[in-house]
Amino acid sequence: MSLTVPVGSDHQLARLLQIGIVLEEVVEARAARHARETDGLDEEVRTMLEDAVEESADHRHRLEGLVDELDAETVPFEEIETLVEAQYETDEDFDGVLYDQLCNEETAYKFYDDLIEAIEASDIDFGVDREHLLDTLATIREEEAEGAEEVTQLMETRG
Repeated sequence: MSLTVPVGSDHQLARLLQIGIVLEEVVEARAARHARETDGLDEEVRTMLEDAVEESADHRHRLEGLVDELDAETVPFEEIETLVEAQYETDEDFDGVLYDQLCNEETAYKFYDDLIEAIEASDIDFGVDREHLLDTLATIREEEAEGAEEVTQLMETRG
């Protein structure tokens, strides 16, 4: 499913929102894992990771609310978390934790930016209010941008 063309149906919109949910689930699981199991993290980095977990969970819930309005199913978080944990290396060093978090924040920002553009290019009426949809996605995108900036600042103060 491409984000280079306008969103053409509720079904396509639901699938794209579910991709966002999975993306948030992965970010949430990875940040939680780093916060719990990475030795040598200072309190500022651990707090940033814990905040990222809460933010991703909030984003996931907002996206799930949009999908619910479209009456579509989502993938349970527990299934994604198990898959991520089974394949995720836990012996990351300090710089690897920050770099991983930065990549997660930037990937999420880009996804939401592209999704908003694809929705704005669409001329169909969705089963969810367009303004509410775009406002929700724009808020999430802005929070991802702020997260990337926070990680970048942490990296700069330690580099």
